[in-house]
Amino acid sequence: MPKDNSIKSVLIIGSGPIVIGQACEFDYAGSQSARSIREEGIEVILINSNPATIMTDPSMADHVYLLPLTTKSIVKILKEHPQIDAVLPTMGGQTALNLCLEAEEKGIWKDFGVQLIGVDVNAINITEDREQFKQLLERIGIPAAPAKTATSFLKGKEIAQEFGFPLVIRPSFTLGGTGAAFVHTKEEFDEKLTYGLEMSPIHEVLIDKALIGWKEYELELLRDKNDNVVIICSIENMDPMGIHTGDSITVAPAMTLSDHTFQKMRDMAILMMRSIGNFAGGCNVQFAVSPDEKEDIVAIEINPRVSRSSALASKATGYPIAKIASKLALGYHLDELQNQITKSTSALFEPTLDYVIVKIPRWNFDKFEGADRTLGLQMKSVGEVMGIGRSFQEALHKATQSLEIKRNGLGADGKGYKNYEQIIEKLTYASWDRVFVIYDAIQMGIPLSRIHEITKIDMWFLKQYEELYALEKEISNYKIDTLPKELLLEAKQKGFADRQIAHMMNCLESQVYKLREDQNVKRVYKLVDTCAAEFTAKTPYYYSTFEAEIERADGTTYVHNESVVSDKKKVVVLGSGPNRIGQGIEFDYSCVHGVLAAKECGYETIMINCNPETVSTDFDIADKLYFEPVFWEHIYDIIRHEKPEGVIVQLGGQTALKLAEKLSKYGIKILGTSFDALDLAEDRGRFSELLTELKIPFPQFGIAETADEASALADVLDFPLLVRPSYVLGGQGMKIVINKQELEEHVIDLLKNIPGNKLLLDHYLDGAIEAEADAICDGENVYIIGIMEHIEPCGIHSGDSNATLPPFNLGEFVMQQIKDHTHKIALALRTVGLINIQFAIKDDTVYIIEANPRASRTVPFIAKAYGEPYVNYATKVMLGHNKVTDFTFNPQLKGFAIKQPVFSFSKFQNVNKALGPEMKSTGESILFIDDLKDDQFYELYSRRKMYLSK
Repeated sequence: MPKDNSIKSVLIIGSGPIVIGQACEFDYAGSQSARSIREEGIEVILINSNPATIMTDPSMADHVYLLPLTTKSIVKILKEHPQIDAVLPTMGGQTALNLCLEAEEKGIWKDFGVQLIGVDVNAINITEDREQFKQLLERIGIPAAPAKTATSFLKGKEIAQEFGFPLVIRPSFTLGGTGAAFVHTKEEFDEKLTYGLEMSPIHEVLIDKALIGWKEYELELLRDKNDNVVIICSIENMDPMGIHTGDSITVAPAMTLSDHTFQKMRDMAILMMRSIGNFAGGCNVQFAVSPDEKEDIVAIEINPRVSRSSALASKATGYPIAKIASKLALGYHLDELQNQITKSTSALFEPTLDYVIVKIPRWNFDKFEGADRTLGLQMKSVGEVMGIGRSFQEALHKATQSLEIKRNGLGADGKGYKNYEQIIEKLTYASWDRVFVIYDAIQMGIPLSRIHEITKIDMWFLKQYEELYALEKEISNYKIDTLPKELLLEAKQKGFADRQIAHMMNCLESQVYKLREDQNVKRVYKLVDTCAAEFTAKTPYYYSTFEAEIERADGTTYVHNESVVSDKKKVVVLGSGPNRIGQGIEFDYSCVHGVLAAKECGYETIMINCNPETVSTDFDIADKLYFEPVFWEHIYDIIRHEKPEGVIVQLGGQTALKLAEKLSKYGIKILGTSFDALDLAEDRGRFSELLTELKIPFPQFGIAETADEASALADVLDFPLLVRPSYVLGGQGMKIVINKQELEEHVIDLLKNIPGNKLLLDHYLDGAIEAEADAICDGENVYIIGIMEHIEPCGIHSGDSNATLPPFNLGEFVMQQIKDHTHKIALALRTVGLINIQFAIKDDTVYIIEANPRASRTVPFIAKAYGEPYVNYATKVMLGHNKVTDFTFNPQLKGFAIKQPVFSFSKFQNVNKALGPEMKSTGESILFIDDLKDDQFYELYSRRKMYLSK
């Protein structure tokens, strides 16, 4: 049966602002879904309140509504578009499902004659209501952990008495494990039970017997109206049960599962999916498996929507789950759809992997002082990275190199733990660095059996680690001129970076690189093709690996490289790596627009990124995608292979910007603003000299490298002082201090964490108003795309401030200074592309806080508010294709747009929630108001002073 022709217009519900537990993987799903449905000639209407994402770009749908995700907004849209036939709620995470259910309960879908596609209400209710789910499993004969539901405190106590400890408490209808907890003692039970009942919107919790130490697996499924089911991907959690899957290191395909058990698991997953309602779409099923030879299987949960794992599975297999799920929701059958990668097999063909992928979460505990850093049932990570390799070891190394936490991979960088007690403690209480601590433990000589006993991580994984350490030890016996080629090749095949190999032999990274060149140990690129090379893939989606040379009949040797270089002029766009606080999805938005603009200018576009959650790593955005770490060695090899005209670094946040110096040193052209100008803006001393020359005021400051120097500076500058390290993102390590004791404590703490860093001390302008401007400059002309005024006073990080576009109470005199300063600075920095400048305004004088000649967090927000494709224009300027004067700017905004930060403090109890110069928000939403009399604006303005923490 082909598609349902009665559907002419579909409403897609997005997932709202990014919070821990629901991040940009749903933006990726929603974007893919919108494109997939529009391909069918169907109108797409989209609601989502997140301005930072590509999903809410006007090019993505026929109508985009940047409105709060409420039933009131849904009714408004349905009244404006009576032609809407169907709603697809499975692309927007838990937020979209919950909103869909609320609209169903209020009879909204029925009133407007809108049908639900992609899932049915029964399926949502059965899977979200823990008690119903348990009854379903009993009915279809699938084992589950002993569990009971409690809707009151008293009932919960009775269940605990019956089951005994340890227990798990899980609230119903929550996302990312919110409120879920392990309970080992009677004392903590009361507190955790109360919290769980509060967190559940229906005040219900499931209390189940804890399966601590069992192995955890996930299967990603798709099902059509004809009841065909395909398993897209099996995923194994390296961490056993007890750590939320979003916080676990995961591996695909499953590594330690016997085929017999895998087949049983498949059958169970298919039976579960067929039992939860008659719908067509995607589904994620989680299982626990006993760690003994019996391999007993217990079902944990099923999600009838695309999930965080769907994005991972899509990137891991090259099979676009959200895209196909959307077509199935329209009525297509799997065997009627093409495999998007091969274009010659059907979508009913299950992917086969001839490589391994490893996902490692990225945490930001440093932003939440006092946070409990142990990992458990409640998700705490803010992003993730994925590494692709020919072996688990290579993929694990590539994933650790992608994290951007100043590690070069596992071990061999001098940064491991050396203290026995500390290592045992970190193995016992899993935290963000356990992936590295396992290596440290093996290095220290702690037996694998002991590590397994503490962590319950399968012995297979631990043996993989042990092999890596054995290789490190062997290489350490050699010098650069005696290292055999076989060992060098083996180290590279196992993912060791040149830097790590240099560390082992006490030489320079460049020497190892040269040795690789001389010995012909070079990266080759392989296709991600869904079918283990059984069919020809049509998509240009690559990962790197190393292979031994093959000898031809005539005695010459070669290695097989699947990435064929064209003779077109090319441009590389560097992505922004894993999401973290301070550098989120807004840079993915900029990268996607940069790629599309470069295509319009006739370039072949090459994207390098390692974040599986984003649209920029979708296989059909750039002409070629290299799913590789944004790590020097990988980038340099791709550039040498592809020989592009140049590299765009302005769109990938601080990640890409930090690589500018190296690119410049190696003679690789940076498109747009030069490295020298980028460096001038980052180097506080040079930048201040420039401002002095331009006669532009800035807060008095000094630079200190020791606590003594900082103390002497304080006498000159006067308190309060803003202290910050140089070259950091999202205000990391920034603090306002008001006396010498606070100053000394903070300086010592900073120098301990970032040794050798120069610290900047600014006189803090107490009570100043903060504003910022974004502009496009071509070196001669400047166009200011937006000026925003922050509602909160100066001293709260711009990413945590409510920002109003246009400003609401800056006089003409102040506005003129802002415009003049922006023009002068953009031209003086010889900016080609985007620039963001931040200002502090006191007594009608505009001071410069900082200038960033790159895409900023606010560019997508301004583009959405004004309805203008600013990144597209800026990219064309960077490429030298256009001048600023070539564009006709026509911003459209009635009233005001307010950028509102969104926080994830609910994941961290007992954390100081006061805001200051270090950024803490995980996402943002956009609010449109007609005038300043609006109640929501009045409320924001009246609260503006209560947050400032010194």
